[in-house]
Amino acid sequence: MRVAIIGASGRMGKNLITAVVESENCSLGAAIVKEGSSLIGADAGEMAGVGKCNVAMVDTLAKCVNDFDVLIDFTSPKLTLQNAEFCAAHGKLIVIGTTGLTDEEKRSLTHFSTKIPVVFSANMSVGVNLTLKLLATAASILGDDYDVEVIEAHHRHKVDSPSGTALAMGEVLADALNRDLKECAVYGREGQTGARTRKEIGFETIRAGDVVGEHSVWFATEGERIEIAHKASSRMTFAKGAVRAAEWLADKEASLYDMQDVLGLK
Repeated sequence: MRVAIIGASGRMGKNLITAVVESENCSLGAAIVKEGSSLIGADAGEMAGVGKCNVAMVDTLAKCVNDFDVLIDFTSPKLTLQNAEFCAAHGKLIVIGTTGLTDEEKRSLTHFSTKIPVVFSANMSVGVNLTLKLLATAASILGDDYDVEVIEAHHRHKVDSPSGTALAMGEVLADALNRDLKECAVYGREGQTGARTRKEIGFETIRAGDVVGEHSVWFATEGERIEIAHKASSRMTFAKGAVRAAEWLADKEASLYDMQDVLGLK
């Protein structure tokens, strides 16, 4: 499986290149950077610190369309949709880890997935996706007797809030509790807010330093509190999960999948 990495020179891009190079079933086919980048033409492996891999970086997907089978995209919502449209038009598979997409943008991905297989997940980590499964189980057992709060922390450069993973956790919790997240979510609290209601799912966000990603969910009631947490210390966990998703897509039919599908957790 030949993999293309877009945003190759970024922090996530370098980890993705490393994960592809270390994979037994994938090879690096293409690496794409911004137009006008000084890295155009440079060897992608050397740039990522994994040694020469004979893949020269380019600035558009069109320039490497014949060099890859699957694209891994951790960029931005607008660019991701453009890339998904390109892949759909050229019969390429795509794995998307971009966060911050609106409901309308997610519907666009559903449209593209009628033409090609797409894996879209707010978090590619195997550990996070196992955590989502645990949260669903806990919420279904504990029910409305426990207050539910989602707390997340990321590095100071992250632009969306709450994180896509926190929102995915909220969706899982709301579904298990038969609630509509749009109606029950409370994002931060300030001032005289009054007593907490039983149906709320609260979200608290921290942005500081170089935190890779930390998420915890509290289930609290009178006399006890249960915490389910996941802490990432390296972006490599997300990169390895994305490569695993790319490998999994190889023989799949056109549809929209997520990491729960990839890991067989559904």
